[in-house]
Amino acid sequence: MAYSEAQKRQHIVEIQTYLHAVSYINSAVPRIVPNGIYNNEMIFAVRAFQREYGLQETGSVDPVTWNKIVSVYRSHIMAEPMAYNAFPSAKYVAHAGEKGQIIYILQAMLADISSNYDNAPDIAVTGEYNKETSGMVRFFQKKTGLPQSGNVDSTTWNMLVTVSEHISNTSLKNRK
Repeated sequence: MAYSEAQKRQHIVEIQTYLHAVSYINSAVPRIVPNGIYNNEMIFAVRAFQREYGLQETGSVDPVTWNKIVSVYRSHIMAEPMAYNAFPSAKYVAHAGEKGQIIYILQAMLADISSNYDNAPDIAVTGEYNKETSGMVRFFQKKTGLPQSGNVDSTTWNMLVTVSEHISNTSLKNRK
């Protein structure tokens, strides 16, 4: 059975997908968009990968290069879970009116606390630092002996992470 153009294109998309992911792991590998086209951009990315990982710089994906790309990709995704440092800096303060990823994370921690403690108010995870969020932050700050500003500075964040990790670890132990 002959190797069809569709199969060839699918293999190119597959290796481009791996290279795209590797570019986040190693910034020396240019980020390419998986599109199934083996163009100059792809050749440049393959050469950069080969250079970074001690392979002959041909720009072609031979079996050795293919295996190394897959190996680098898999070694990263199969590694121990990475910590995700969401809080921007010690000087940052999250407050009413803010939106975004950090607010989703903050609200998710608050919602987890709320669902594990009967006296804690419920909170929706919306990504918007609203009155409900400020109120739950004040409640949390009061229960943990922190100043009740309704804002989340690094001190409040660290306490939230500590309590959330405790809840998570307790929950995992109960599942075993």
